[in-house]
Amino acid sequence: MNLAEARSDFPIVYRRAYLNACSLMPLSNRVVGAVHAQLGDLQLNGRNNSPHRIRFAEEHIRPAIARLIGASSAEIAFVKNTTEGLNIVANSIDWREGDNVVIANIEYPSNVYCWLNLQRRGVQIRWVDAKAAGGRVLVDDIARLIDSRTRLVSVSCVQFSTGYRQDMEATGALCHERGVLLNYDAIQAAGVLDIDATRTHFDFMSAGGHKWLGGPMGTGFFYCRSGALGQLHPHAIGPGSMTNEETDIDYDIGLMQPDARRFEEALPNYPGLWGLQASLSTILALGTKLTEAHALALVARAIEGLKRKGYLIHSPSEPAARSGILTFRHPGLPSAELNERLVLAGVDVTVRQGNLRIAPHFYNDTGDIDRLLDALPA
Repeated sequence: MNLAEARSDFPIVYRRAYLNACSLMPLSNRVVGAVHAQLGDLQLNGRNNSPHRIRFAEEHIRPAIARLIGASSAEIAFVKNTTEGLNIVANSIDWREGDNVVIANIEYPSNVYCWLNLQRRGVQIRWVDAKAAGGRVLVDDIARLIDSRTRLVSVSCVQFSTGYRQDMEATGALCHERGVLLNYDAIQAAGVLDIDATRTHFDFMSAGGHKWLGGPMGTGFFYCRSGALGQLHPHAIGPGSMTNEETDIDYDIGLMQPDARRFEEALPNYPGLWGLQASLSTILALGTKLTEAHALALVARAIEGLKRKGYLIHSPSEPAARSGILTFRHPGLPSAELNERLVLAGVDVTVRQGNLRIAPHFYNDTGDIDRLLDALPA
C-alpha cells in the first residue's frame, strides 16, 4: 500500500483539509466496514461466532498492536482509552508512604489526575517545570528530581500542547540506570511515530485508539513489559483476568492470566477492536517509519510556510524534538478568530492554550498544508 491508496480510503479528504489526528482521527471506509461487519454478525448470529471472535482477537488484533510498538502479544492488554491504562499503573503498584512520582506540569490531565489521586496514600508528586523550559520535558530536569524514593516517572511521548517529542531513549536509559519504573502516555505518538520496545526501555505504555491509531472511540492498548509484570497487582479484576473464565462458579483467584491479559477484567469492545484492527492493517502496511517521515515532512512544510507569513512557532524548532503536532500563532490576531476563518475555508485544526494546532497524518498530503497556508492571513 502507498500513501495515495491509503488516503483514498478516507471520505473526509474529498471535503476538507482535516489536520486534526491529534484530537479525533476521521474513520476510513475500511474501519467503518469492519465495525459494521461485526455488528451485523452479532445482529444475525448472537453469540454463535464468539469462539471465532476470541480466536481472531488473539491471533490477529493483539499481535498487530504488539507489532506496532515492537512488543510481544503477551505484553498487550485491550483497554477503552489511555486513561484506563494510566490508571492501571497508578492503582496497581504497591505504593508506600513517602514514595514519589515524577511528572511534568504540562501533561494532559489523564497523566496527572491518576497520580494526584495517590496523594491520599502518602505518595508525593514531583513536578518537572516544563513551562520554564519552553514546553520541553528535559531528561536532565527529570534526573534532578529522582531520588531513592522515586518509584516511577510518567511522561507523554509527545506533549499535546507543544508537540514536544520526548527523547525516549535517553529517558529510558536514565530510568533503567536509576532503577525507576517508566510509564508512557503514547496517545500522541502511537500510530504515527516509529516506536520500538526492543530498542528503547520503558515499562508501561498506554494509548487510546481514536487518535493517530485511527480506530473507533472506546478502544486502545496497555503495554506492560514482561519483566515489569510483577510490579503490578491488578486493581480491578474479573472473569476476563482469569484463565478459567468460562468455568463460571469455579472460583480460583490463583488462576490469574500469566501475562498482560490479567488487566482485562471483562468482555472487550470487539466491534471497536475490529475497527482498530482495520486501521492498524493500513498503518502496518505503510510502516511506521513511513508514517513518521510523512508527518514530519508535512510539519516541516507548514513551518516553512508559516514563517514566511510571519507566524510565531510555539513547537520545538530542533528536528529531533519535532513530532506530528505543530502549534503556532499569529503575532496580532487571536487564534480563535483565525480558527473560525479556517473552518469556513474547509480546514480543520484545534486551538490549545492560545495557539493553533495542526496534526497531519498519513491521509493528509501537501495540498492540505497549502490549503491551510492559503487560508491564513499574513
